[in-house]
Amino acid sequence: MNPALDAVSGTRREAISNRRWILAGMPELIGEPSRVAAGGEPTKLIDEYVGRVNTDEARVSIAHMRSPSGWAEPAQQPEFDEFTIVLRGALVVEFDDGQMTVQAGQGVHTRPREWVRYSTPGPEGADYIAVCLPAFDPATVHRDG
Repeated sequence: MNPALDAVSGTRREAISNRRWILAGMPELIGEPSRVAAGGEPTKLIDEYVGRVNTDEARVSIAHMRSPSGWAEPAQQPEFDEFTIVLRGALVVEFDDGQMTVQAGQGVHTRPREWVRYSTPGPEGADYIAVCLPAFDPATVHRDG
């Protein structure tokens, strides 16, 4: 075999292999979220961008929540970490030893098996982003009642 041709052929194979890797490793556009059912009253809107519903992702979920004034959900003891960033309004987080109000521009981290209850009693409700690790799953949220 001609070493010069083999070198060219090897380089070509490497280029094709690299191109496939690059295509497989491209960022994935998430074109739109999936609207998922929400617990609590009155109804809040949950748009999941990443998670079990929209992207079949079990490692993490990322959702945009829009909670009206007066919304509250049942208390829960989830099996996941939840990181929440409030974009507008305020989110009240009740826990075993009290409660805190998370204002727009602030965040909160709740840990697995912590008893928590979320609500938006303020006049403007709240818009916030919730990130759950692993992804939110109704089977692992363990809501009261």
